[in-house]
Amino acid sequence: MVYDLLKQNIKKNVEISDNDLDTICRYFEPNSIKKKDFVLRQGSVYKYEGFVLEGCFRIFTIDNKGNENVLHFASKDWWLMDVDSFMNQTPSLLNIQALEDSKVVMINKSDKEALYKEFPVVEKLFRIMSQKALVAWQRRLIRNHSLTAQERYFYFISNYPEIAAKLTDRQTSSYLGITHEFLSKIKRLKK
Repeated sequence: MVYDLLKQNIKKNVEISDNDLDTICRYFEPNSIKKKDFVLRQGSVYKYEGFVLEGCFRIFTIDNKGNENVLHFASKDWWLMDVDSFMNQTPSLLNIQALEDSKVVMINKSDKEALYKEFPVVEKLFRIMSQKALVAWQRRLIRNHSLTAQERYFYFISNYPEIAAKLTDRQTSSYLGITHEFLSKIKRLKK
């Protein structure tokens, strides 16, 4: 069923009855996103938060020089969001683009707020997810400051092989914060 993966994800984080879970899932709208389509463009307000059922997305910014800077990826069983834009309803600093044909379920801000009121466990769910995301960001920041580019590359491909396999070298190098040419050198050393 469409909502099975979402239900599994929610149950990993909070205790909830099957009836409540079914009701909560009805607030999420299924969507298909084509490869290269944008869910969010820099400067737009992010109207939805999503959960990835299939596919992969890159979340990135474009700087004043036109360079793309990949912040992270969202793949199957990951949440897809721009917390700042969604929560504050302000123009986003991010772009979210599908790297392949993808399926997501999305919820808008007013429906999410209604869920908070009707099901306090939903607020707990998103608090737990926010804490997990903060831990992941903190660990990535520490890796970026303490590991060499080569060590970051090997960490990424060994811990996220399914995502790494879907990326171009330019996307990988942008995520690692290195040049495409330097990534090529690292990959040659690996062989």
